[in-house]
Amino acid sequence: MPPIEDVMLTPLRIIDTHGGDVLHGMKKGDPGYSGFGEAYFSSIEKGAIKAWKRHRLMTLNLVVPVGAIRFVIFDDRPDSSSKGDLRVITLSREYYYRLTVPPMLWLGFQGVGERDNILLNIADIPHDPTEVDRKDIREIQCNWE
Repeated sequence: MPPIEDVMLTPLRIIDTHGGDVLHGMKKGDPGYSGFGEAYFSSIEKGAIKAWKRHRLMTLNLVVPVGAIRFVIFDDRPDSSSKGDLRVITLSREYYYRLTVPPMLWLGFQGVGERDNILLNIADIPHDPTEVDRKDIREIQCNWE
């Protein structure tokens, strides 16, 4: 299944060091880096679903250093080659990647790890509630099971 147009999945390094690991997130010049606005962590309980949100301006760079989180991306952009497509990807320490989601794509996510599920978002602009669109979870068809 081809990816959603403009979405990137970048492998990240985990460096085993004495006393604890170093988990890379992002550095200037990495694929997906388009400037720095803010970085924040968000947690989600096992089975909880946060959906649907679309940023009109912000690019998301999502990393899951703790637990496991299932991300669902829906593309309804009129000129996109992947218009109408829905993709699911689960990130975790075992599948340690950075998911870059450009503006104008719908995103939902679900905690699927047994304990804590934490994501890091490295956004290119500071959060601005006026540039966010929301839909009810039932407005985009997805099997969250």
